Amino acid sequence: MSETKKLTYAKLGQNFIIVGIVFSALGILLGWLQGINATSKAWKEMYDLPWFILIIGIGFVIYGFMKWRTYKEDKTAFVDLSSKGLKKFLLNNGIILALIAMVIGIMMMEHRFIQLKVLRDILAQASPRMIIALGICFTLLIAGTDLSACRMVGLAAVISASMMQNPEYANRFFPNLPQLPVIVPVILAIFACMLFGLLNGFLVAKFDMHPFIATLAVQVIIYGVCSLYFDLPPNNSQPIGGIRKDFAALGQKKLFTEYLPDKIGGIPILIPIALVFIVIIWFILNKTVFGKNVYAIGGNREAAIVSGINVPATIVCIFVLASALYGVGGVLEAARTAGATNNYGVGYELDAIAACVVGGVSLNGGVGKVSGIIVGVLIFTIIQYGLQFIGINAMWQQVIKGIIIAIAVAIDLSKYRRK
Repeated sequence: MSETKKLTYAKLGQNFIIVGIVFSALGILLGWLQGINATSKAWKEMYDLPWFILIIGIGFVIYGFMKWRTYKEDKTAFVDLSSKGLKKFLLNNGIILALIAMVIGIMMMEHRFIQLKVLRDILAQASPRMIIALGICFTLLIAGTDLSACRMVGLAAVISASMMQNPEYANRFFPNLPQLPVIVPVILAIFACMLFGLLNGFLVAKFDMHPFIATLAVQVIIYGVCSLYFDLPPNNSQPIGGIRKDFAALGQKKLFTEYLPDKIGGIPILIPIALVFIVIIWFILNKTVFGKNVYAIGGNREAAIVSGINVPATIVCIFVLASALYGVGGVLEAARTAGATNNYGVGYELDAIAACVVGGVSLNGGVGKVSGIIVGVLIFTIIQYGLQFIGINAMWQQVIKGIIIAIAVAIDLSKYRRK
């Protein structure tokens, strides 16, 4: 391969930093021009486009510095610019590029989509699903899956919401239950999910049951248990409402409203909560022995056993940890919507799996990064939100979502067929 077809990470990082600075400057310039032409219809229809350009520019600069840091650690790192390298890049990132193109198309069709408040709402909506996807990714990294995630979300939502109703609410789930601290039902809901996660791990590790079958069986069990709980008198399967404000604040509170401009209107508390879990999971996967064991089992289970890894115990821990994250996601969903039913979370597991695959987590196991999951969840959420925004029929949204999932999985499998 000739040198002209190689681009070192130092040069790549430098290029991204330069492009990022140009975008940032362009965003600032457009923002200034929009400010002095505030009455112009054309400038008004730009909405918050200058801010978006500025954010993209900052993102490019950060990415450039990350690549520069990688070069400092590994001087041999480079990008292959040959035709083979470009084909590999498109194979790995084609679905993301296509989805980004869809997002741009939605913005062009409906300019109101280009608003910071819309972006804020998308990030808030994506935050609980991000936490759920982080749980799913552990099972995918060992070449498994978890179809029970959706029902655990519903179980956690119902348990937490049923104990967090206002005392004056007429249809209280537990009329004589004293007002509990918020942390109590949250812990109980997460613990209930962890018990079913333990069952998942036990079936997979002890009986070598395929995760698809094991988690499908547990999904049905959880739905039955949740429905029985939901049907307890005096509730009798009625949607749970009348949620206390201190619990709803976990999903609805906005931070820094007095310091941020009106066009943003505050940062939803769900966003920093999701960021905390992102950092925790990144640390677990990249800086702990447990995380290295997860990748080792997914890459080659036999080799992991030979190297002394306790595979059954690791598998059980994976499903328990994943279920705890589903529980957190369910609690936050109940708080965000200030209510719950036993059907909360339906389809969330498929969305999470699709987002992980779009973000580069392989269904064959052993491959995947937290950064990819973030990208996958955000793009998937933006697409869903955008389709609703431009008025696409809900049934057509399901068709489009199914097509995206099929293409993402097909691309992932084709990588390993070629190898």
